[in-house]
Amino acid sequence: MLRQKQNNKKRNPRRARGQSGRAQMIPHPPQLNGIELRHSVTLRFRAVANAALTVSFQNLLDTMLVATTAVAGTDMFQTVKVRRVQVWAVPIIGGAASVALEFGGTTAGIVGDQAIHTDTSMGIQPAHISARPSAKSLASDFQLASAAVAFILTCPLGSVIDLELSFRSQFNSVNAAAANALVGATAGSQYLRGFDGLATAGSNFVPEYVFGQI
Repeated sequence: MLRQKQNNKKRNPRRARGQSGRAQMIPHPPQLNGIELRHSVTLRFRAVANAALTVSFQNLLDTMLVATTAVAGTDMFQTVKVRRVQVWAVPIIGGAASVALEFGGTTAGIVGDQAIHTDTSMGIQPAHISARPSAKSLASDFQLASAAVAFILTCPLGSVIDLELSFRSQFNSVNAAAANALVGATAGSQYLRGFDGLATAGSNFVPEYVFGQI
């Protein structure tokens, strides 16, 4: 019996050390990452007019805001990056519809990848663009609210636009005020608006979510 116990210790040295307490360690609390506010979302919009628009990072951050008064609002998030833009457009019978997207920007330090994406439809199948900014371009990284160009969009009336965006905010940060006034807002409420920065009533890009527009 004694020999059998000695053989078990030889076969299971870790178990033997654990039982004796010599190899036990007290783990420290694990590392924590990403406690800042994060939100990745696909926002859908509908073009209510023919449009050729330069979209800034301020415009994108203004899509989601919190009212501070009946006419003033603050962006919910501090920074934004573009993951993907998709656009669909159907032509009228006998016509054609074209859509175009460019990740622009020409000022030093705020340059896009300059890539142009375009598609045209002459039938019932919609023209469709699905485009990502290149990995080293401005739009692909988190940006503060500014007039720097995120992308340039040309599309006809009735187009559907999906913006795949990632938002972040640091604690103790000051988020930018919405560039354009709100209309009849309730202080403390959260709202959506078009990605041209305008109130829904005047925007050419109406959020498809019918509640909470401003």
